[in-house]
Amino acid sequence: MNIPVLIVAIIMALAVVAHVIGGTRQTADISPEKDELTASWVQAMCAFQMLAVDLLAVALLLGAVLIWDLGPAEPVILRLLSLLFLLWGLVWVVQVLWLRRPSATLLRLPHWVIWFLCSGLLYAGS
Repeated sequence: MNIPVLIVAIIMALAVVAHVIGGTRQTADISPEKDELTASWVQAMCAFQMLAVDLLAVALLLGAVLIWDLGPAEPVILRLLSLLFLLWGLVWVVQVLWLRRPSATLLRLPHWVIWFLCSGLLYAGS
C-alpha cells in the first residue's frame, strides 16, 4: 500500500465532506442583501461547489491508484496530481497576498499548507 497516496486520498475525502456540508452552509450565510450583488454571490457559490467536484474527482483517482495497479501510468498520474496540488497552493498564496485583507491572512486561511503537503506526499509516493 502506498501510504503517502492513502494519506492524500483521506485528506481529499475529508475536504469533499467539508466543502459540501460546512462550506455550503458558510457560503449561504454570506448571501447579499442587495440584488445587484446576488449574481456575484451565486457565482461564488457555484464556483465553491465546482471545487468540491474537483476534490471528489481527485479523491476517486487516488482511490483508483490505491486499488489497481496502473502500471507505468501510475507515477505519471501521481506526479501530475502533485503538480496540480502545487499549483493550487501557489495560486492560494498569490491570491491571499494580492488581496491583502487584514482579516484574511495566510495564517488565518492556511489551506495552502494542505495543498503543499499533498503535493509533497504525492511526489514522494510517485
